Amino acid sequence: MGRSDDLWDVMSTARTVRRFTDEPVDDATLARCLDAATWAPSGANMQAWRFVVLRSSEMRAAVADAAAQALAIIEPVYGMSRPDDEDDSRAARSNRATYELHDRAGEFTSVLFTYQYFDSASELLQGGSVYPAMQNFLLAARAQGLGACMTSWASYGGEALLREAVGVPDDFMLAGHIVVGWPRGNFGPVRRKPARAKTFLDGWEHPADDLFD
Repeated sequence: MGRSDDLWDVMSTARTVRRFTDEPVDDATLARCLDAATWAPSGANMQAWRFVVLRSSEMRAAVADAAAQALAIIEPVYGMSRPDDEDDSRAARSNRATYELHDRAGEFTSVLFTYQYFDSASELLQGGSVYPAMQNFLLAARAQGLGACMTSWASYGGEALLREAVGVPDDFMLAGHIVVGWPRGNFGPVRRKPARAKTFLDGWEHPADDLFD
């Protein structure tokens, strides 16, 4: 399953991709994803975001260092370990892809998403002005047959590494980091709990079953 112009198909099959081919991402495809990111809403239409494409050998080395630090932290948190070669369970396949992504972190193009910090609102509220841009980027990538993965590499100890490597000013938050590449494997469908299990009507514990019947 490659390109798609059907929005519903794109949203329902935009799985996180962690395994990529060696084919580089061309400028035109990446630029379309970045254009889509700028179409997202932001508070007061301030668009106080900045997107930094990381693809030079120096930047990729910094990303690889950040990925290694992140892996050392998330392994005990999620109880992860490298699976045995003969283990073909769903968990093993997922972990295997995660380790492959971290092992090859320095080989791929990625994008650092930043947003200017304002004292007038919480970081969570201000995140609402940049995360839609990241979602637009992810959907545009999927629509063009490009794989993408949001990472935690700009967090933990990786934040300081990437801040220094890129030269991010102190008044900009690192909102997120996305690796992109041509997928090795197929897209979707995504595995999510049904909307009716997470939706309530006119009250915290009032089922909204009527909406879905």
